[in-house]
Amino acid sequence: MSSQMAPPVDIFDFVVNKGNGVKGLADSGIQSLPDHYILPPEERLDPTKIVTEDSIPIIDVSDWNDPKVTESICKAACKWGFFQIVNHGLTLEDLDKIKDAGHRFFGLPNQERAKYWKGKSPANTVSLSTSFSPHAEAVLEWKDFLSFRYVSGDPEASALWPPVCKFQVLEYMEKAKIVIKRLLEALLKGLNVKEIDQAREYVLMGSPIINFNYYPRCPSPELAAGVGPHSDISTITVLLQDDNGGLYVRETEGDCWIHVPPVNGALVVNIGDILQILSNDRYKSIEHRAVANGNKNRISVPIFVNPAPDAVIGPLPEVLEDGEKPIYREIVFSDYFKYFFSKGHEGKKTMDCARI
Repeated sequence: MSSQMAPPVDIFDFVVNKGNGVKGLADSGIQSLPDHYILPPEERLDPTKIVTEDSIPIIDVSDWNDPKVTESICKAACKWGFFQIVNHGLTLEDLDKIKDAGHRFFGLPNQERAKYWKGKSPANTVSLSTSFSPHAEAVLEWKDFLSFRYVSGDPEASALWPPVCKFQVLEYMEKAKIVIKRLLEALLKGLNVKEIDQAREYVLMGSPIINFNYYPRCPSPELAAGVGPHSDISTITVLLQDDNGGLYVRETEGDCWIHVPPVNGALVVNIGDILQILSNDRYKSIEHRAVANGNKNRISVPIFVNPAPDAVIGPLPEVLEDGEKPIYREIVFSDYFKYFFSKGHEGKKTMDCARI
C-alpha cells in the first residue's frame, strides 16, 4: 500500500478478518494510533511504577553439572519466576539467524504472509495471528505472531512451513531442545524428581511451540500494549529478545514492574503456570508485559515449552510425598489451553480454574 493512502474505516476488519495484521496496518502509513489499540489510562504502564534498582538474575550455565548452577536456577524460579541464562551453548550466530528469519517472514508482502493466517494456513502446525485473542479483547495488542508447533523427528509436520524461515526454525529448535532439557532437569531436581523419563517428558515438553513475535513501529507507543500483563501457561518459556528490549516483569510483591534489559547472547527463562501447578506453588509463574516501540520494528522469539495436549497436569507426587496438601486439582492441558485463549489477558486469573 502507498503511504499516502488513508487507513481503512473498519480497522478491526482490515487487521483481523482480512488477515493483514498490525504489520499491514503499519505499512498503510497510519500517522496516529487507531482507537482499537488505545489502552485505558489505568491499563498503561505507569513510569512511576518501574523499579530501576531491581533486576532478575543472570546465571552462567556453562557447567550444567555444577550443583551451584542448579541451586541458582531453582532459587531464581522460587523467588523471581524469571532469570536469564548465558553460556548456554547456542552461539551468537544461532541467535542472529533465528531473529533474521523472523524479520524475513514479516518482510514478505501482505498477500504472502496472509497465506498462513489462522484458519487459512496450509498446515495445522503453523499459523499467523494478531494480538492475543482479538475477538475476545476490548483493546488489541500491537503485535503479530507466527506460531509453529514443533514435532521432533516428523518432517511432514513442517513440510508446509514458510520456506523463507522453515530451515532456521527447525535448526534453532533442535539446538534449543538441549538447553530446554537441561533447564527442566535442574528445575525438577529442586522438586526431588531424580529422573525425567519418557512419560515425564511428555508431560513437561510434549508439544513445544515457537513464535516469531513481531511489533511494528508504533505511532503512539505510550498508549498501546505490545503484550498485556499475563503469565504464560507453559511449563517454562525460553525467550530470545532483540536489542530493542521492551519486556517488563511484575514484582513478586507489590504493583511495580522490573525491566528485563537485553543481554547479548542471553536467553530469558520464565516459569509457566504448568510448572507452578506441578510444583504446588514452590515455583511461581509471574505476570509480564511488553511495551510497543516508537522508533523501530521489534522481534522476539519465545519457545513455549508446553505439555502434550492430552497430558494430565497436577502437583507432582514427589512434591506431595511428605504429606503436603495439593493446591491444584488435576487438569488436562488442552482444556487449560482452550480456556486461556477464550478471553483477553487477565493477569494470573486463568490459574483459578485449576485451584482446589
